[in-house]
Amino acid sequence: MSEVNSDAIAKRLNQIRAKIPPQVKLVAVSKYTTTEAIRAAYAADVRDFAESRVQDAKIKQQELADLTDITWHMIGSLQSNKARAAIAQFDWIHSIDRFSLAEQCDRLIIELGKSPKLLLQVKLAEDPHKSGWSESELLADLPRLEKLQNLNIVGLMTILPLGLDESQAYEVFHRAANLAEKLRSLGWNNIQELSMGMSADYAIAVKAGASIIRVGSQIFAQ
Repeated sequence: MSEVNSDAIAKRLNQIRAKIPPQVKLVAVSKYTTTEAIRAAYAADVRDFAESRVQDAKIKQQELADLTDITWHMIGSLQSNKARAAIAQFDWIHSIDRFSLAEQCDRLIIELGKSPKLLLQVKLAEDPHKSGWSESELLADLPRLEKLQNLNIVGLMTILPLGLDESQAYEVFHRAANLAEKLRSLGWNNIQELSMGMSADYAIAVKAGASIIRVGSQIFAQ
């Protein structure tokens, strides 16, 4: 990557950091960018990077193996046949969106001896293009999830439907924060993280209580 682009990435990162509290984790969504751009963001003190495809991530991870303190996040929809590779490759998986996948991961964690941090994906507004538990579905599944003793579940993740205005976006994010609070009140004290907000709406998500934001185009756009 040229020096000019590296400077632009650093500048954009500084602009984002100026808008968020220091305790909010900034995850750079690198799924559409190059390893050179990732290195530029790394040089600007980013250590958390997100990919949505297991195979694409593997190639980048191999090319960036010298950067040993990167934390890799899986944010894409996770097919059952990719679960083993995802657990082996990623430090965080944001997209545990159904009980059958959680159950499969519970078994694989024992087999692989690796336990990434997991987020339960919830869908709190109607969207045929998104997966995840509704609030009622998740509450109904809690007894079954509680029996999966190997899962390191640390929070919730949600993605907004397209086309919401700012107030509607805030309302959905606020529902996620309320759901996390409800889960803690039911004894799920490990539900501490809220992964929500992307390039277009991270400021709204932070206002609603996000602890993790996932930003791609605002960092890496050319």
